[in-house]
Amino acid sequence: MELSDSGLPPVQRVVTGHNELGRAVFKSEDVSPTKLIPSGDAAFLLLWTTPTVPADNNDETDGRHRDAGLTLDGGSVIRIVDMLPGKESPMHRTNSIDYGIVLEGEVELELEDGAKKTIRQGGIIVQRGTNHLWRNTTDRVCRIAFILIEAPAYLHNGAPLPEDKPDHK
Repeated sequence: MELSDSGLPPVQRVVTGHNELGRAVFKSEDVSPTKLIPSGDAAFLLLWTTPTVPADNNDETDGRHRDAGLTLDGGSVIRIVDMLPGKESPMHRTNSIDYGIVLEGEVELELEDGAKKTIRQGGIIVQRGTNHLWRNTTDRVCRIAFILIEAPAYLHNGAPLPEDKPDHK
């Protein structure tokens, strides 16, 4: 078994769909490792994207093969992020609502004013377009499943707060 760049096992992905009779079928299954991103603080694996919200279940495109940055404008993204020990992301904000599910380890979430919370295995983060960073303060990899769904920018005094996205393609 090929380990991910983070040292954790690869991720199994099972995709369902429909056959010519309209019955549920398994369309594909694969096992893929996460890959180190250029900043060196984490390893990512893109699992699926949709170009729109709501999603179109008649679109037979393998969602992994769409060009997706950190978020997919107008759509949704699910990816696995392995935060490496002792590393942190840049401070950033995206125009999305993000659901983060800590699958293994723990991660610290820091907001722009320095407020911090530790989210442990099994914990869930609802990130609502705020400026933030992720930090792994432990000596173990933290694996998080992130689901990002496009959202309008947060309005502060009637003006949208700008996105500040690092490039993690």
